[in-house]
Amino acid sequence: MKSFAASIRNGETGFSVHNSVFLPFHCEIISIWIGKEMSLLSVPDEITDLLDTEVIGIREGESYTNLVFRKWGDLARELGNHKGHIILHAAEKGEDIFKDENRQYIKIGFHDHRKELSFEIVNDPFEL
Repeated sequence: MKSFAASIRNGETGFSVHNSVFLPFHCEIISIWIGKEMSLLSVPDEITDLLDTEVIGIREGESYTNLVFRKWGDLARELGNHKGHIILHAAEKGEDIFKDENRQYIKIGFHDHRKELSFEIVNDPFEL
């Protein structure tokens, strides 16, 4: 299992392919938000039903996690150039998700319509 904290600290990057993102780590996902950069007019879509295969697909490899957003198009084109991001509310694999200190917000950034993803742990996803 790969820790998200270690991956982010080491500057590892992920990549996207159309509506799919590949993360260089594992985590226990509590919820996912996807959308345009926050503003008074912009509200992200929140995904909490991670079992709804018509909305999201989740696959784990030995050293990565793959998320497929089935109701979205090309994520790099839609969210690139800092137009949007994905926020994971997650805990490290094996950690007690019922302890507040174990839950983190991970911001996934899309840059310049490229397929490369960056990661950042944020304190409050509403203050980006």
